[in-house]
Amino acid sequence: MKTRSFDPNRREVLAGLGAGLGVGLGASAAGLIAGGAAPAVTAQLALQARPATLALRPDQPPAPIWELAAVSHIGDVRLKRGDRCEVVFRNDLPVPLAPVWYGLNGPAASDPLRARAPTAPGATETSIISMANAGTLLADFRLFEDGLRQPARPLPVIAIEANRAAVDRDEVLLIEEWRLRPDGTALPPGRDPKDTAPLYTINGKTFELSAAAGERLRLRFINGSQRSVLAIKLENHEVQVVALDGQPAEPFPARNGALILAPGARADVFVDAAASAPFLIHDGKEARQVGKLTISGKLARAPLPPPQPLPLNDLPEKLDLKGALRFDVALGAPEAGWTRPASFSVSSNPAFRARTGRTVVLALKNPGPATSVFHLHGHHFRLLDKLDDGWKPYWLDTLAIEPGQTQRIAFAATSPGRWLIESVVTDWAAPRLVRWYAVE
Repeated sequence: MKTRSFDPNRREVLAGLGAGLGVGLGASAAGLIAGGAAPAVTAQLALQARPATLALRPDQPPAPIWELAAVSHIGDVRLKRGDRCEVVFRNDLPVPLAPVWYGLNGPAASDPLRARAPTAPGATETSIISMANAGTLLADFRLFEDGLRQPARPLPVIAIEANRAAVDRDEVLLIEEWRLRPDGTALPPGRDPKDTAPLYTINGKTFELSAAAGERLRLRFINGSQRSVLAIKLENHEVQVVALDGQPAEPFPARNGALILAPGARADVFVDAAASAPFLIHDGKEARQVGKLTISGKLARAPLPPPQPLPLNDLPEKLDLKGALRFDVALGAPEAGWTRPASFSVSSNPAFRARTGRTVVLALKNPGPATSVFHLHGHHFRLLDKLDDGWKPYWLDTLAIEPGQTQRIAFAATSPGRWLIESVVTDWAAPRLVRWYAVE
């Protein structure tokens, strides 16, 4: 379906977050801790990588998939800021895997490939993660997609603020993209999608959310697609963005009520439920309805005040751009050292090195003919203005960059260790590529 109110052109969608959100405003975070004396464990999380099925078409059998499941929880995984969480990961798939944490910064023992080997099939690994910051996170094993025989699902993980936001409902909306063959089975990414059709779901289905008129909803949108920049919109509602990639932002309205998210990106928004409306997704070609908000009844109370900012996490207020270390990073160029995760070597050369405490500025250049998506492990960054004379008023860990363009980002190198960076082209057949950087 298409609507006049939600018809971004392909350039606007593929430009990703930098252009799509249209901001109208001019961790030491959590990590994995290993060994030594430590505070007591305050939470447990049991994860299982396992085969599953998902009913993607009503007229065909459920499609076989692989998934990362929280077998210790019923419903969403919600931990508290400050939790020291014991994570038990069981790999019941036939290839080596490890959970990869997006939005969880801190000691580099949490990062795959560089710091720890993936877990063998049939094996169990126990680790500790510290939830120093609140936010919307994503646990995933799809970094290892070279060995995946089925399309896979990640797992949203929520770290709750000590003082919860003043909302009536808090909902997670995981947007996923599937490429379906005629027989109803789904094709993993990194393969030629010939003879497949795209299908989009929210939380694995056509999403339905019921609310009373006047309720304030906190919606945590996650783009779980592995290749596509997507726009998401709830028709006829004002959408106030309060956090991006798990980090609080000064509340601002999304341009035309639409969020544009790169693969892996997250956005927390406040919406005051007003009337029944569809959830629409736009992939740059057409809009599709993937769910609906159904309103029943009305809350008897005065109109709500404007949303207040979420409590800040421990990120620096200012960055020293004048004294920054500066590096050029060409995305996806094999000669620059990018490689598939299956071919990654710990002896490869880093993309750059930085001293702990320094500000780092990266000039991310996309030399290819299609939009590329960049993800920084270990830190969140600011998107710099064109003249490097300031930055956008939000933090990110994921960014889409148009073909032939260069975007500059800056971050404070506060997390010592060796960290991955990821790059992938917005093409279903394109490989996921990785490099690494060091903070010493």
